[in-house]
Amino acid sequence: MFSWANKDGKKKDPELFQNVSDGLKRLYRTKLFPLEDTYRFHDFHSPALEDADFDNKPMVLLVGQYSTGKTTFIRHLMEQDFPGMRIGPEPTTDSFIAVMYGEQEGLIPGNALVVDPKKPFRKLNAFGNAFLNRFICAQMPNAVLDSISIIDTPGILSGEKQRISRGYDFAAVLEWFAERVDRIILLFDAHKLDISDEFSEVIRALKNHEDKMRVVLNKADQIGTQQLMRVYGALMWSLGKIVNTPEVIRVYIGSFWAQPLLIPDNRKLFEAEEQDLFRDIQGLPRNAALRKLNDLIKRARLAKVHAYIISALKKEMPNVFGKENKKKELIANLGEIYTKIEKEHQISPGDFPKLSKMQEVLAGQDFTKFQGLKPKLLEAVEDMLANDIAKLMTLVRQEEAAMPSQSVQGGAFEGTMNGPFGHGYGEGASEGIDELEWIVAKDKPTYDEIFYTLSPVNGKVSGAMAKKEMVKSKLPNNVLGKIWKLADVDNDGYLDDEEFALANHLIKVKLEGHELPADLPVHLVPPSKRGL
Repeated sequence: MFSWANKDGKKKDPELFQNVSDGLKRLYRTKLFPLEDTYRFHDFHSPALEDADFDNKPMVLLVGQYSTGKTTFIRHLMEQDFPGMRIGPEPTTDSFIAVMYGEQEGLIPGNALVVDPKKPFRKLNAFGNAFLNRFICAQMPNAVLDSISIIDTPGILSGEKQRISRGYDFAAVLEWFAERVDRIILLFDAHKLDISDEFSEVIRALKNHEDKMRVVLNKADQIGTQQLMRVYGALMWSLGKIVNTPEVIRVYIGSFWAQPLLIPDNRKLFEAEEQDLFRDIQGLPRNAALRKLNDLIKRARLAKVHAYIISALKKEMPNVFGKENKKKELIANLGEIYTKIEKEHQISPGDFPKLSKMQEVLAGQDFTKFQGLKPKLLEAVEDMLANDIAKLMTLVRQEEAAMPSQSVQGGAFEGTMNGPFGHGYGEGASEGIDELEWIVAKDKPTYDEIFYTLSPVNGKVSGAMAKKEMVKSKLPNNVLGKIWKLADVDNDGYLDDEEFALANHLIKVKLEGHELPADLPVHLVPPSKRGL
């Protein structure tokens, strides 16, 4: 349990936090929410947070055009059908489906879902019945869902289809989810890389959440290697035009379903990519508290800037006449107000809300109801950012250390970790792990020829003599030094014929692009050295 007092000298009841989730809830309710409420933050940016937002499991949001394999991807992860699941080449998923853990399998409709205080969806009722009729929760007992929840979304439309109104603000709903999820996965079909107008709008709505975004180039087994290279390049070019960040978004290439590969040429690549993606998803429970802390900090910074903007607008409004004209003038000159606030309070330009969106929302607001600047509310948020968050970060680290390593288990994650079909099994330093004969023996005659040209003394060559041969590999000295340490099994500073063959085998492993083991595996120990 942690406790600390406020930084001023007055005696106050100390903050008592049982855990990170409890601490975040209290900080939000006591320090950030009063500022948000006073300056009507929730009308402009995001609804108020509730306890369920801090308590819920990590969520993964899947976004993509229709028929890119979003629903199939979920089924692949869980290795099980879920209620309400429909898969087909046409736009089959026309609803947002929250796939979550539940003891009993079944569906919960949207209107019932948004009144459940234990679910983090209560604020979605603001999008009305047009959305709630297209929102359901699929509950089922599944090991994967014990650690994470997955949000399946309607396929993004293209061409003529995107002109038909959905009846609700699709991009705004996705933005709401983006603020609350731990990972956003954009799926693309290797045969369908066009980014429609609606898809471009969606990706722009996800701006400021690039750190959560990952891209999956799905169905990549349907094209050959040369085509795949061109498709990958075209995808990166298209994304670069929409996602304006200096960092490149991580793209995973593969075929995420449990069917035979149509073109197996890139099998190793697909296996490595799937492992990387699975590791990323498996790390979500471990980093969930840190993500919620980070999101609260981002929200607090935006709330501070919002308070300065609203109070600045209030200050400029006349008391009696000309209110409507002044309102129009202030909205038109909002960019200048941004610049003034930026200089006066030393605020980064990146903390300000998007100008056009802010102007649009302000047009429907009554400026006379805005509040002037209240320093105490801002000081409370400053104190939270300067002191409370830093101490809560310490508690995050302590929780991580105290808890066993959390990761997503079950489903497809089980089949890729262990046994001979785990990534890298039987390759590199693991080659020959299941064979009775020493794997180095098959190439030992070749290595022996080199060994005896080095003039061994008493059946061994010195480090200086071995070095002359080993540097021919052109590997850097630090790598060769590690190979020497692994190969000198008896630590006598010399290599006999078996140890010399082992050193050459490890050089070959490294030159083929594999990593060296930290310790020499049992199956690579020379026969004469076993049992030492």
